[in-house]
Amino acid sequence: MDINALFEKNGMRDFTAEQRDTFMNDGQQIRQMQRIVQARLTQISLDGDRPGAAGRRARKMAKKFGKLAHLLEQAAAQCEAINTAYVHDILELPDRRLKAIAAKENRRQRPGIAASGVQEQIAGSLNTSVNTLHGIPGATNPQVTPLAQAPQYHSATPSYAYPAPPAHQPTSSIADLFPNIGETG
Repeated sequence: MDINALFEKNGMRDFTAEQRDTFMNDGQQIRQMQRIVQARLTQISLDGDRPGAAGRRARKMAKKFGKLAHLLEQAAAQCEAINTAYVHDILELPDRRLKAIAAKENRRQRPGIAASGVQEQIAGSLNTSVNTLHGIPGATNPQVTPLAQAPQYHSATPSYAYPAPPAHQPTSSIADLFPNIGETG
């Protein structure tokens, strides 16, 4: 492969697509081999095997094939990641920088306009707050609906009195309440 062609716009895409396809095909072949090896080893019984030993050995070997297939699938995904990073970090970087410079220039030209608008809003808000606090009519808060009647608050000490608790003699002992407690019967 020509190295100069690799660094062109479609060069990296073609290279990574080819590598990805190779890894995916190899992964599929390894998965097929996994199934074949597991099925074949399950049928092979060795002298002195206990029941199910051949199946366990087959699964153990098939697991290694599965790990290899998984690594090949991860390698295919990394090929895609390489291409994505190349496009994002190398090919699109100059355009993003130009857009950032244009946005920065736009922000530099706007502060006078934006600041005057904000200052007017702040002054209006402060005037409304002051008028509302001093009770000047016309300064209403759109979030608060006016009440038909002013609220009436109850005093902390009510004008009515609760009935006094009944007067009684303090008990001198528990036997006064339960006269049969001392008796055993």
